[in-house]
Amino acid sequence: METPELKHYNIRVYGIIMNDENEVLLSDEYFHNVKMTKFPGGGMNLGEGPVDCLMREAMEEFGQEIEITGHFYTTHFFQRSLFFPDEQLICIYYKVRFKEPLKLKLTGKPFDFAALVDGAFSFRWASLNTLQEDDLTLPVDRYVVKLLKGCNSYPF
Repeated sequence: METPELKHYNIRVYGIIMNDENEVLLSDEYFHNVKMTKFPGGGMNLGEGPVDCLMREAMEEFGQEIEITGHFYTTHFFQRSLFFPDEQLICIYYKVRFKEPLKLKLTGKPFDFAALVDGAFSFRWASLNTLQEDDLTLPVDRYVVKLLKGCNSYPF
């Protein structure tokens, strides 16, 4: 089967949020008939900068503001989009913390939503000590887990 020609960039911006127990916040989502575990965040809109994107995504997903404390990682290798094969992904990860105490509903169970409908999502903490690269769905997120496990300055 022939690989589709690349036609677009898809810029994704994510937040790495750690707590005092050395846990990272994960988002379990159902999108395009695929269950996935990823870092919170999403796609950058035309006319939007990466920081603006992450601030918007935080309000949409968490319903509260975040503070970006620094840059963590930007993709340094080629990655084709999982869902749109004519797109090349560029992923930007920021170190983030909540400005106020957490308001969003957390769960201890992966994919804890009522129905498998496109756009369903839930959030949970995962211990960085036991988190494995394969626990995340997307290739760049898996690489970021590897980087996180090599860090020793938590929380951000």
